[in-house]
Amino acid sequence: MMKKTNKLVISGLCLALGLVLPFLTGQIKQIGSMLLPMHIPVLLCGYICGPFYGLAVGFICPLLRSLLFSMPKLMPSAVGMAFELASYGVFAGLFYRLLPKKPMNIYLSLIGAMLAGRAVWGIVSFVLYHILGNPFTISIFMAGALLNAIPGIIFQLIVIPIIVMALQKANLI
Repeated sequence: MMKKTNKLVISGLCLALGLVLPFLTGQIKQIGSMLLPMHIPVLLCGYICGPFYGLAVGFICPLLRSLLFSMPKLMPSAVGMAFELASYGVFAGLFYRLLPKKPMNIYLSLIGAMLAGRAVWGIVSFVLYHILGNPFTISIFMAGALLNAIPGIIFQLIVIPIIVMALQKANLI
């Protein structure tokens, strides 16, 4: 079992990566923001440190990035992302803890977390857009949750399981 101090340090590292990675991927003009750079450290935090830490890092990361760098815009983007990323962190960690430690289950937990996070984003965005007096249509949901996210989804489905399996093999999780 990982000690609380280790989990806190790794969570801080994941939070820092979530703040910095968008600067790196932003250099790729065509698909930089589509790579969903904040999602990767949040998902990894859920796998490595567990659902509580994944939730905390996921919720804090977009809000802190918005306050520090004005990107993403606080309302409705960063607030919606806070709930979305918190869901990714908590569900990745929860599903990973509940399912047997087999490679296929890493994919299942990742896909489950991605679906849950996108559903939460859609619900929260619907409420936020309504509060702001803007319509939140199915086309906005499809564009934000799926179409614009395809490069990031593919990247996550490749990278996250490789990292988690390497950490398992090294007996670090």
